Amino acid sequence: MPFYKTATFFALSAVLFWSTVATSFKIALKDLHYIQVLTIATYTSTFIFFFTLIIKKNFYETFSISTKKWFFSAISGFLNPFLYYIVLLKAYSILPAYMAQPLNYTWPVVLTIMSAWLLKQKLSFLSIVAFIFSLVGVFFISLSKNNTQSAINIFGILLATCSSIIWSLYWIINIKDKRDVISKMFLNFLFGSIYLSILILFVDLPTINYKISFLAAIYIGFFEMGITFLLWLTALKKAIRTDKISIYIFLSPIISLFFISTILKENISTFAIIGFLFIISGIIISKWKEIFTFEREK
Repeated sequence: MPFYKTATFFALSAVLFWSTVATSFKIALKDLHYIQVLTIATYTSTFIFFFTLIIKKNFYETFSISTKKWFFSAISGFLNPFLYYIVLLKAYSILPAYMAQPLNYTWPVVLTIMSAWLLKQKLSFLSIVAFIFSLVGVFFISLSKNNTQSAINIFGILLATCSSIIWSLYWIINIKDKRDVISKMFLNFLFGSIYLSILILFVDLPTINYKISFLAAIYIGFFEMGITFLLWLTALKKAIRTDKISIYIFLSPIISLFFISTILKENISTFAIIGFLFIISGIIISKWKEIFTFEREK
C-alpha cells in the first residue's frame, strides 16, 4: 500500500497540523479577542462537520435521536468546544505559547487519574508516578519568567492546567455514547456555536480585524478542531492496533515547540524546558504499556 494511504501517513499528518496550533493561537490572539477567535474557529469547524455528514449521507440519522441524547449533546457541546477553548484561549492570551502548550498537554495523565476516580478504574503505580512527574513539570513551568506580572502568570498557569481537566471530563462522559463520532462532533459543535452566539451578545468585543489574525482563527477551525480530527479518525480506522497510532501524539508538543521558537520567536526559558521534559516524561510513563507493546511488536 502506498504510504499516503496508510494509517501512519494520516496519523503523522494530524500530528503535524496539531503541532502548528499553539503558534496559530498566538497569531490569532494578536488582533482578536479570545472569544472572537473561538467563535470564528467553532463556526468553521461546525461547517466542516456539517459537510462531512452530507458526504457520508447520515445527516438524517444525526438528528433522529432521543431527547436524552439531545441533552447529552448539549452538555458535551458546553464542555467542548465552548468551555474548554474559552479556558484554553484565555490562557494563551495571558501566557507565552511555550508555557501554555505543555501545560495543556498534561491531559493524558489527567485523563488516567480522572478515569480511575470517575469510572472506578484501577490506578496503577505508573499512573501515580506519571501524575507526580506532571506536577513537577507544572511547577518548573510556573518558575518561568516573562514580561507579565507573576500573579497574572499564575492565573494563566491555572487556566492552562484546568483546560486539561475539562478536556478529560469531556472524553470521559462521551465514552458510553456509541453514536457515530462525526454525528456527535457535529452536534457538539452546533451547540457550541449556539452558546457562543449567545455569549457574544453580552460581551463587549472589539471590531474584527480581517487580517492575518482572522485567517489564523479560520485555520484553527480547520486544523485544530475540524479536518485534523477527521485525519486522526481515519488513521485509527486504518490501523491494525490503535495503540500503535496513539503514541505518535507524543511528537506533537516537541514539534510545536519548534514552531513556537522559530515562528513566534519566543525565548524558551531553562525552567520551561525542564518542566516540558517532566511533562513529556509523565505522558510517556502513563502510556508505557502501549509504547512497550509497540516497540516489542514493531
